[in-house]
Amino acid sequence: MPLQNRVTPTGEIIATPHRGMFTGNRGIIHDPGTKTLTRRWASRAWLTCSCEFRGRRREVMGGRSWTELFFLDEATALAAGHRPCFYCRRDDANRFRAAWEQGNGVGRVLARDIDAVLHRERLDGGAKRRHELPMPPDQLPDGAMLQEGAQIHLIVQGRALAWTPGGYRETDTELEGALLLTPPSTLRTLAAGYAPVLHPSAVESMA
Repeated sequence: MPLQNRVTPTGEIIATPHRGMFTGNRGIIHDPGTKTLTRRWASRAWLTCSCEFRGRRREVMGGRSWTELFFLDEATALAAGHRPCFYCRRDDANRFRAAWEQGNGVGRVLARDIDAVLHRERLDGGAKRRHELPMPPDQLPDGAMLQEGAQIHLIVQGRALAWTPGGYRETDTELEGALLLTPPSTLRTLAAGYAPVLHPSAVESMA
């Protein structure tokens, strides 16, 4: 029985047997005795981490430490409102911060500054905040994610791919009423040149 530890682009945490490319956390949000979630977040620092770092191994939800969450890929994590970790992904985090500063017209940003902006943009009360598209879907930067009805889409090279827990697939869905899942500040970061790591199925679907 899979644990409830897989994050979707809407920020929900579900149980699925599919493995993710990245791990991460939102603080301690589980009961180690039952390995079940007790809340959706406990910290404003929503991180995206490497699954492998210096050979360290952790038992998932094994103690009173941060709750290990997993993501299909980095675009999924960004859409949910996470950012790269400055500890285990320092180079990526620094590139993300540089693009954030360029895209959002600010300078000398600290991690806590990014977290404060993301916290406002990713939540609407206790639910995921969705945003109006600032441009047509086919003009969004690679890695942006949006939602039309119940279906979630990734934008790559101006084309939309349908998101599933196991990967992406081609779709011909019209996106006229779609709303943006990726936080606007992160969208501007993507537009400024930050390239998130995408699941291999995204590349395969574009072939």
